[in-house]
Amino acid sequence: MTRYVAIGDSFTEGLGDTLPDGTQRGWADLVAAGLAVGEKQTIQYANLAIRGRLLEPIVTEQLDAALALDPKPTLLSLNGGGNDMMRPGGDMSRLVTLTEMALRRCADAGVPVLLLSGADPSERLPFGSMMRRRGEMLTEAMRPFADRFDLTFVDVFHDQEIRRGAYWSADRLHLNAAGHRRVASLALTALGHSTEAHVIDPGPEEPRRVLAEVRYYREHVLPWVNRRLRGHSSGDERTGKYLDWVSIGAA
Repeated sequence: MTRYVAIGDSFTEGLGDTLPDGTQRGWADLVAAGLAVGEKQTIQYANLAIRGRLLEPIVTEQLDAALALDPKPTLLSLNGGGNDMMRPGGDMSRLVTLTEMALRRCADAGVPVLLLSGADPSERLPFGSMMRRRGEMLTEAMRPFADRFDLTFVDVFHDQEIRRGAYWSADRLHLNAAGHRRVASLALTALGHSTEAHVIDPGPEEPRRVLAEVRYYREHVLPWVNRRLRGHSSGDERTGKYLDWVSIGAA
């Protein structure tokens, strides 16, 4: 039986793919459901990801909890570093080192890994050029890990389709439901499950208007800056949504 555990930040928690009851779904939940359908049997799934988390607690606290699950995972997905990249003076070499240490721990534990680079939000962000530069560095440094650790690597960062605005939430930083479906289809295909990549109607890109930009900065950028200045995170006092195995059926 497949036992899939996901660790990471808001990308893996599923922020932006909000269900009618207010809960977050996201690509990892969709991958779990896709694995169950593909294997035609119930699988076990855990998701320890927490929004706002930096890479170090992901590859220490979350990874510790993931490897301690009983029975142990047969697949672990890892993504992180996006929050680190937004901090001043972000050290990409340190992120690569932390990722390599985590992958070595998984290899030593005999747990296969699905490693993903995050989607590229840089085209519509005020600090976009810095984000793209750092994202390029981190993604390219991770690519050789596929052969070194015999893992599955999904390069979402260079997926051109998902860079379109229609795949992103109003904050321009998190994917929406369509974006998470796109990532899930890429991941399932990489894992060997024949899945058509999710694509939405192209349509025209929404033009940027002055009032809309002012509203965006007021509703999304300034609150983020205020949290940073106060040393707070959107994930403070939160836990992962599935801390132990839950059953995901094939239906």
